[in-house]
Amino acid sequence: MLHHLTSTVVRIHQDHTLAMSTTTSTPLTTKQPRIAIIGGGPGGLVLLLTLLRRGISATLYEREADYNSRAHLGGMLDLEYDSGQRALRENGLEDAFKKHGRRDAEAMKMTDKHGAPFFEKAGGDPSDDNLKGARPEIDRRVLRQILLDALPDKTAIKWGHGLASIRALGDGTHSLTFSNGLLVTTDIVVGADGARSRVRPLLSSAPLEYLGLAGVEISLAPPIAALPENADIRAGVGRGSCYAVQDGRMLGFQLNGDGRIRAYAWHAGPVDWALPADPAAAKRALLALYDGWAPWMRRLIELADEDAIFPRTLFQLPAGHRWAHTPGVTLLGDAAHLMGPFGTGANLAMMEGLDLGLVFAEAIGKGASVEERETAVAEWEEKMFPVAAKFAEQGAQGMQWIMNPQSPEELAQGYKDLVAEPYA
Repeated sequence: MLHHLTSTVVRIHQDHTLAMSTTTSTPLTTKQPRIAIIGGGPGGLVLLLTLLRRGISATLYEREADYNSRAHLGGMLDLEYDSGQRALRENGLEDAFKKHGRRDAEAMKMTDKHGAPFFEKAGGDPSDDNLKGARPEIDRRVLRQILLDALPDKTAIKWGHGLASIRALGDGTHSLTFSNGLLVTTDIVVGADGARSRVRPLLSSAPLEYLGLAGVEISLAPPIAALPENADIRAGVGRGSCYAVQDGRMLGFQLNGDGRIRAYAWHAGPVDWALPADPAAAKRALLALYDGWAPWMRRLIELADEDAIFPRTLFQLPAGHRWAHTPGVTLLGDAAHLMGPFGTGANLAMMEGLDLGLVFAEAIGKGASVEERETAVAEWEEKMFPVAAKFAEQGAQGMQWIMNPQSPEELAQGYKDLVAEPYA
């Protein structure tokens, strides 16, 4: 979401990845394990695509009714070459990403509450085809569509299947019960079901921790954002992202590919902080919270889509979250290591979806025993834990800079130091 702030120098070492063919293969004729993926976010979809393209059968269960559900939700994702982009490249989607990725949206600026910039970064050249070192932005909904379109078997996704409960059967298999009454038994279940994962309790009792930041997501619908009288809002946001920080509060803005301008408003507050349910009253409360901020920022609040005001109070899993390997079940993405929005969660989830898929494909493709397959998954988990911890550490640093009482000065210096520091 807001990972520009800390991900500039984060790179993932590739020595733990498996070298396997990226071409589509026909389904294996040997008996395959029953694989269930819970959750259709970027990580779950990459895992499904990685498996299907390599001839491994799997089914993804998604609680949303269909692929159009909540299509207006979710902002931009900047995909890094060695993680998010790699997950697309190794599944034959490099050209699709080049077509839809937005180099100009790499533009980013940081301002104080009056809109005075103290850091600016230009966007990339849209005509530059070399993406090494680049982080093109892509709207979450567009990324999802690219992944869905690439699936060899569209029936592998079961829409409208929210996981209600999961039960270990004692032999490494699990019984899944869905909200629509469907009962499924699996040999492998992967929880890619986000912050409130229903799969995670099988592996970990770790509670979610409140980050101390309460807030909401608001946005300007594309027709409103495009009005001539709102030119100053468009100019304030720019072609990519703008982060206004001061007094322990932040307004983070994004220009999405469809013209929608999205804003995230966070401030230090109690976990039970909430806006009034009435949209007009909610806007008044936000305007009071951001009293004295730049006129264009306040007008964005006044004009915000009243059908698109969503709570975005921030939580995380404990730093260094891990679990002892349990046969037949694992986690990826936010289900495994929920972190604040100042990290690179989407890139990490997509990389994990790819790498876990390659682990399964190699083990199943060579006819490994259940014990050998589980050993391979356990090894993948052990390699994943420290990588996720590094991402979380970077994200936590970014949040400290953002909410420091000395910001925007603290954020500006911290970001400059981060960019200048060579990555080891």
